[in-house]
Amino acid sequence: MDLYQLFNTQKPIIGVVHLLPLPTSPRWGGSLKVVIDRAEQEATALASGGVNGIIVENFFDAPFPKNQVDPAVVSAMTVVVQRIQNLVTLPIGINVLRNDAKSAMAIASCVKAQFIRVNVLTGAMATDQGLIEGEAHHLLRYRRELGSDIKIFADVLVKHARPLSSPNLTVAVQDTIERGLADAVILSGWATGSPPNLEDLELASQAAAGTPVFIGSGASWENIATLMQAADGAIVSSSLKRQGRREQPIDPIRVSQFVDAAHRSWNSKGDSKSISSMSIQS
Repeated sequence: MDLYQLFNTQKPIIGVVHLLPLPTSPRWGGSLKVVIDRAEQEATALASGGVNGIIVENFFDAPFPKNQVDPAVVSAMTVVVQRIQNLVTLPIGINVLRNDAKSAMAIASCVKAQFIRVNVLTGAMATDQGLIEGEAHHLLRYRRELGSDIKIFADVLVKHARPLSSPNLTVAVQDTIERGLADAVILSGWATGSPPNLEDLELASQAAAGTPVFIGSGASWENIATLMQAADGAIVSSSLKRQGRREQPIDPIRVSQFVDAAHRSWNSKGDSKSISSMSIQS
């Protein structure tokens, strides 16, 4: 996958819009307008701060179903993404938690988003939702049925989970790419807000053999220069929020601070193509 073609940079920073609780979730507040308003504010803050892409996920719907969300969640996410696309000219991704990759692919195909995130594409993971098994065979066939070229960003040994088999990172990365046909892989720490260590990123990048490797959690302006030594991009949310607290909205000043730190880290290595200008539509 050509990251420059998709994100207009070789080292993309992807900001996350954590949607407020959606219909049928335990904490649903009863107003989709409130959800949309917050999502629009966060997407605008991310774009104005200089990120290269946005991923939208139903983060506050916890506790999550493990495989299939309610159709109301799919409908609501589709509406929200379309509203974001009216404001922001950035590549958009979809993540339907916990592991409803088929719904994510459906939403992305209908709204012409560019990529999806899949927590478990291959293998089996023990999670707080129970046992989640990857269904790459169904997802890849569904993408073909839709006639879509949506890129699949797949977590390897995803956070908040433990593998049932031996957690061999090299094998897991290779299986996700070679047998699951992921377009990019994501490496996280053990939980939301915890970063992967540099050694694991280096091992994953070596195993990926040219397939992009993204930091999936825990990136901050303090550690991004170190982590990006072994990664091709970063997906970031918590550290971009007010006071760095995940329940708070995105802070555009923190976004700019993070993006500046990331740019400095790879500009010092001579990556002249990595800074791109992104616009917000009025």
